[in-house]
Amino acid sequence: MHVRTDDLPIKMNALGATARHLGDFGTAHGPLAAEHLRLAAGVDVAPLLAGLDDGLCFAAHWGYLVRGRVVVTYGDGSTETCSAGEVVHWPAGHTVRVEEDAELVMFSPAAEHLAVMNHMLGVLATIPA
Repeated sequence: MHVRTDDLPIKMNALGATARHLGDFGTAHGPLAAEHLRLAAGVDVAPLLAGLDDGLCFAAHWGYLVRGRVVVTYGDGSTETCSAGEVVHWPAGHTVRVEEDAELVMFSPAAEHLAVMNHMLGVLATIPA
């Protein structure tokens, strides 16, 4: 199977972040989603994770940072900075802040990450326009 990243359906487009998500891309211990993210410098997903257990994303992700720089913070308070040209694995229990405009291609457990993104959309819906 193959899909152009620009052909992945847009799931979220708000606050400087565009998330494309195809929920049935393959399987590896369950269905995987393919995702293409474009995130503007300054994007911080932590406020959108409020209300989830420990305020953290509960989906794991594997991917490649095409451009930019992001800081991942884990539940134990540790952080790591990921930069363009790196492959990444972010275990469940994290949040992300963007330091430089970023583009990522990611693969995630489909059901878990869809639930997180739906939660974030629900939070966005409560923010006055």
